[in-house]
Amino acid sequence: MIPITTFAGKRIAVFGLGASGLISASALLAGGADIVAFDDDAASIAKASAGGIPTADLRQVDWAKIAALVLAPGVSLTHPAPHWVVQFARKANVEVIGDVELFCRERRHHAPSAPFVAITGTNGKSTTTALIAHLTAAAGMDAQLGGNIGTAILSLAPPSTDCVHVIECSSYQIDLAPSLDPSVGVLINLSEDHLDRHGTMENYAAVKERLVRGVPDDGTAIIGVDDERCEKIAARLVQAGKRVMRISVRRKLKDGLYVESGRILRAQDGQSSLIAELGGIGSLRGLHNAQNAACAAAATLALGLEPAAIQAGLRSFPGLVHRMEEVGRLGAVLFVNDSKATNADSAAQALACFHDIFWIAGGRPKTGGIESLRSFFPRIRKAYLIGEAADQFAATFADTVPHETTGTLDKALAAAARDAAMSSALEPVVLLSPACASFDQYRNFEVRGDAFRALVQALPGLIRKN
Repeated sequence: MIPITTFAGKRIAVFGLGASGLISASALLAGGADIVAFDDDAASIAKASAGGIPTADLRQVDWAKIAALVLAPGVSLTHPAPHWVVQFARKANVEVIGDVELFCRERRHHAPSAPFVAITGTNGKSTTTALIAHLTAAAGMDAQLGGNIGTAILSLAPPSTDCVHVIECSSYQIDLAPSLDPSVGVLINLSEDHLDRHGTMENYAAVKERLVRGVPDDGTAIIGVDDERCEKIAARLVQAGKRVMRISVRRKLKDGLYVESGRILRAQDGQSSLIAELGGIGSLRGLHNAQNAACAAAATLALGLEPAAIQAGLRSFPGLVHRMEEVGRLGAVLFVNDSKATNADSAAQALACFHDIFWIAGGRPKTGGIESLRSFFPRIRKAYLIGEAADQFAATFADTVPHETTGTLDKALAAAARDAAMSSALEPVVLLSPACASFDQYRNFEVRGDAFRALVQALPGLIRKN
């Protein structure tokens, strides 16, 4: 745990007592802060109290004595309306921050030169974060992996020059980190997402931009420039005097890293040099993973790794669960768990990797549904539709893609496995890539992916992937 000493002796309110909220409260207490914690859920309050965390109803405290409100990232900050606790804080002119901001302040105070890599983007940030941590660890560095990827940032070892913190940042976390200043900042891509939280695409993009804009002048901002918004962000940062490394998987760059014929190349001073080859690395299949790998290579180059070390680390990367996870084979049929694909753009990355797809899709739909995926419809042998989006997706398919509404994941998997086994395809793929949130039937995409994996692994004769 990282004790937060920068608020020692001050009274701090903590709201939202899930995993990150509990560790934030404990870290503040360990650093000498006087805290008061609360939650809308009585069971969460009871759990915190039982763990020795002081609690009280934040509607009843004297906000004039509160120095800061530490807010859990899932609590509404702006849209559709600020949560009541945010309104109390703003009325009292109390700053509202999150756990990433606590880390940044502690790092600046105790170890300002400690390497800190922060990663964001609409798609691919978890894979890129895990890959950067894997590359640095494989090269012998002490990699502290956390943030939005699952381990609360304050649960990690304290910042020091002897380790590198590799932190995935969601837009919610960036919104609560006004002084975010990574030594290496990565913005992979931008597409429409989380508009219920940020209101407009412009607001969402502006929040994401803050991560790379906060990189100090002696640091490196790494930006994927294959979408227009990110390309403009890169141009603005160059104009502001930042050191920017552009990334592209769609075109050759004059300066930066680009991917061509399965190779990551660096363009510099009019010359191109090989950084790494991606051929034969199953955990990095597809153009989207080529982008992730190029961003990770750029980040580790900025940390001082040599191309040979990057190549070795890429080849040993096991991949992440729920992200193009190859669960196993039954005869010629490959089963792939891509439950993390909670929007159409993410599902597109999976659909682009295969032909002869038996596609399980659906859940709670995002804006636009699957209209943007029409170019992939010829790859789909049949679709199996689940959850709230089933009728909408069926209407989109109409008579262009064979489909059936199965309703639930177990029925979809049974039907897809049967049809794939009976097909004439040489390499049929049963793909869970829902293009939807999970919340209509599952608590989160991880639970949905775990359910799919368990169903697949229960198939008689399945050969599991290691």
